Amino acid sequence: MRPWVVAVVVVAAVLGLGYVHPFGDPRVEPAEGLGTLLQYTKMPADAKAVLVTKCADCHSSETRWPVYARIAPGSWLIERDIVEARKKIDLTRWEQMPVEQQQVLTAKIAHKAKSGDMPPLQYLALHWDARLSKADVQALSGLGKSGGESESTLAGVGDAVRGKVVFEKRCTGCHAVDADREGPRLAGVFGRRAGSVPRFTYSAGLKNLGLTWNDTTLERWLSDPDAMVPENNMSFSVPKAEERRDLIAYLKQTKSGN
Repeated sequence: MRPWVVAVVVVAAVLGLGYVHPFGDPRVEPAEGLGTLLQYTKMPADAKAVLVTKCADCHSSETRWPVYARIAPGSWLIERDIVEARKKIDLTRWEQMPVEQQQVLTAKIAHKAKSGDMPPLQYLALHWDARLSKADVQALSGLGKSGGESESTLAGVGDAVRGKVVFEKRCTGCHAVDADREGPRLAGVFGRRAGSVPRFTYSAGLKNLGLTWNDTTLERWLSDPDAMVPENNMSFSVPKAEERRDLIAYLKQTKSGN
């Protein structure tokens, strides 16, 4: 077979494989324009702007598809990353989500922004303009805070049953009881030294804090983590005193190893 024929066959095969989608086809949902994202969402304008301009390319149906995104097998890897990104956070469907789910995801976004995990390196390698500036990180970090001043501490014993509901609605974006996620496992956190879960990477400020989690320290931490430990990796607070009290009651019941 002549070399030019072989070349034509190879090029045709590569281009044809670009229309194969082994990880799913994220192109099936049509784009409607960046201006349609988060249009009616109650969110600070600066945070909304960062999400739309820096995150929508993977986390919405508004993906920009460069020419090389049709060349296999690279196209398969790009599609895989986008499919997985939309599973985690899809800004196109944000306004269809329950408020509780939005709260969980905003906490996760804030944490990811502060930790420097997003955007991923493989995306930044080709999209340097997507790098988050300090102002971008500050804007996204504010999403984990529900606005207004934190309420004063309530006296009395919290309700662990209600606290579990608070945990499931507000904390599960980053935490689990018995496994490390973006945040460390919380089983046995009451009475544990801060920054001491083995093999979990903490911010230097929290690791060197030198305190034990109890009613007082958890109250301060949940009320305003940044005030307690500047430059920590948690950008989420629980501004309602009753919810903090109930959440602490629930955390007291979680036992290490369960």
